[in-house]
Amino acid sequence: MDGREGVVDAAAARDHPDLPRRMSAMDDITPFRIERLTPGDAGTFADLNTLFGEVFEDMETYTAQRPDPDYLRDLLADDGVYALVATEGGAVVGGLVAYTLRKFERQRSEVYLYDLAVSAAHRRRGIATALIRTLQRLAAERGAWVVFVQADHGDDPAIALYTKLGTREEVLHFDIAVDDGPRG
Repeated sequence: MDGREGVVDAAAARDHPDLPRRMSAMDDITPFRIERLTPGDAGTFADLNTLFGEVFEDMETYTAQRPDPDYLRDLLADDGVYALVATEGGAVVGGLVAYTLRKFERQRSEVYLYDLAVSAAHRRRGIATALIRTLQRLAAERGAWVVFVQADHGDDPAIALYTKLGTREEVLHFDIAVDDGPRG
C-alpha cells in the first residue's frame, strides 16, 4: 500500500499476494490503481457514474440528474460510504459503490456492495476482484461483519465472480415504493 487509505497500485501489489494480478508479455503487473474517493473527488465520481451508465447501458439513471457538488462532498465524506475507482493512465476503468448498514440484532455492521463495473476493454485483468478485495479490507478495518452483493439471473460473469469470492444465497429482491406516486 502506498500510505493513503484504500490505495493499491500495481507496484505495491507485489507485496500483497492476495491481490489479483494480470501478467503482461513481460511478466509484469498492469498499472491500474485502486483508490477510495474523498470529498474532493467529485469529478472522478462523475466519471465513475458515466462508467456505470455505459456498462449497465443506463445513461439516463447515472448521468441525467447528477448530484450537486455539496451533495457529493457530503456523500464522499461519510465513512459508511465506499466509492472505489480503478484507474489506468488517469482514466476510470472500473469502480464500485458500497454502503455500511448498521445492524440492530447485534452490535455489528454489514457492507452492501451496490454497484460494481469494469469497462469492457479492461475486463479479465483482475480489476473487479481487486476492487472487492480492497472493499473487504476497508470493511474489516471498520469492523464490518460481512460484505454482501446481489446479482441478476443471467449475469453469468458477475455470478461467477461472486461465487469465487463468497457464499451464494438464493433470495428474492423486492422494491417497495415509499409512496403511491411514480418511481423515478
